Amino acid sequence: MYTTRYCPYCIAARDLLDTKAVEYTDVAVDGNPELRAQISRLSGARTVPQIWINSDHVGGYTELAMLERSGKLDLLLG
Repeated sequence: MYTTRYCPYCIAARDLLDTKAVEYTDVAVDGNPELRAQISRLSGARTVPQIWINSDHVGGYTELAMLERSGKLDLLLG
């Protein structure tokens, strides 16, 4: 997961994943325009967070929350 430190959606994504008690890597792109540009190219999005589960790009917090509401997030994390 690529985030910035104070983005409210990044915080919400961390909180959601923490409730799942899963390990994840949180890569901060604060102050790193090269990394942020690379993540934008890979994800096709300019916003954070950008979340991958295994090698699958999930999207941002909104998509992560939709997966949770639909019951599909646990399947992806499993």
